[in-house]
Amino acid sequence: MLHHRAWKADAMEALDLVRTLNARPAVRSFTDRPVPLEELTQIIEVARWTGSARNRQPWRFIAVCDKEHLEKLGALGAYAQHLASAPCALVLLSANNGFQDTEFDLGKVSQTVILTATALGLGSCLATIYPETNVTKAATLLRVENGWRPHHAISLGYPGAPMTGTRAITTGRLSASELLSTHRP
Repeated sequence: MLHHRAWKADAMEALDLVRTLNARPAVRSFTDRPVPLEELTQIIEVARWTGSARNRQPWRFIAVCDKEHLEKLGALGAYAQHLASAPCALVLLSANNGFQDTEFDLGKVSQTVILTATALGLGSCLATIYPETNVTKAATLLRVENGWRPHHAISLGYPGAPMTGTRAITTGRLSASELLSTHRP
């Protein structure tokens, strides 16, 4: 019985950690401090264990840490602008394989990257590169090999001063009772 109690305490601690990491806001303002290669490697080491449909692992990553390329990536979509101010971005390449679950798998690995970065003390924010003409521009800029598409990127860095002004997006979270309904026959 003691073993079960210890396991339950560990589970509660893990749930609290995930809740805490998820509750941190997206970071769009960074210091100039570079992200060490060791931390990027650690993020990918954790992310590579993310589950994927049929274990296809339809993702690859390109770390972009030079200002010129970050600024160009930041111009490739209305919600990609924060890439320009980050000291580093991880561009997520998705396999251009026609499977419906590839983008779902990219969402899973993105969450793993963001949670791992947060655990390491880094701020992050997911960016979508769009429309398709911008995806093509990003692929050319980064010399992405055929069969891979750069639809998403995650800005990474040490958090800077919080942004001020009026937020265009509402804050707060829906309650569990608002989100969950049950079906019982």
